Amino acid sequence: MSPADEAFTSNLLLNALASSDLALLEPHLTRVTLHRAMVLSRANELIEAVYFLENGIASIVSNRPDSGRTEVGIFGFEGMSGTSLVMGVDRSPHETFIQVDGGTALRIERGQLQEAMALSPSLAKMLLAYAHVMMVQSAACAVGNAHHQIEARLARWLLMCHDRVEGDEIHLTHEFMAMMIASQRSGVTITLHVLEGIGAIRSKRGRVIVRDRAKLEDLAGDAYGEPEGEYRRLIAPFGRKGVVIQFAENDRQQDREGGSSE
Repeated sequence: MSPADEAFTSNLLLNALASSDLALLEPHLTRVTLHRAMVLSRANELIEAVYFLENGIASIVSNRPDSGRTEVGIFGFEGMSGTSLVMGVDRSPHETFIQVDGGTALRIERGQLQEAMALSPSLAKMLLAYAHVMMVQSAACAVGNAHHQIEARLARWLLMCHDRVEGDEIHLTHEFMAMMIASQRSGVTITLHVLEGIGAIRSKRGRVIVRDRAKLEDLAGDAYGEPEGEYRRLIAPFGRKGVVIQFAENDRQQDREGGSSE
């Protein structure tokens, strides 16, 4: 693997590094296969390694005895797990696991990453900028759950997932979407029907197809965009703009055969 090779990885964060900083990490990066429900780090346990995702979506989850599981952040090919290590902390109260299947990630051991950061202030600065973006994302989640209606919250999370997958189909269960937006599963089902009704999405069992991203953006309003803007400002271009998806006839036929949402 060569840092000079633009096809080295699809991870945006690694690609945004200076070549000298990537060269510090490269000998220690190992490509691993991801699968749904794979745990990248456990709550309150030592973070053994960091994963730079190349595709798929990982969830950062808070698990409380009374309130259950609540998602507090997501990342995909733009980011990395274990941001606590970047800030000098070796564990987190949150669990990180793969929620949407996605192929591969580049893995580096905790000590190897910390050593590289100690050798390069510019590498440390870039990874701290990413940690800042994740803090902004968590804050936006808290504000959204406190002040936005369920339709805006779900639209926001669908946009965030859409930013991190290829194409327009997102494999998400109703249970996961409920965790994403701190809602009951029944509320998610009703809200998906609302989004279908305005032509923004097509909801099928275990997946959502984005038909008109611009409508999702309008519905989400200021609930969506601030973390993405910070990523673009500090790290690299990221995210999509409003896109209208036109179904081909075979897509319509699949919809008729496959049925609608749960």
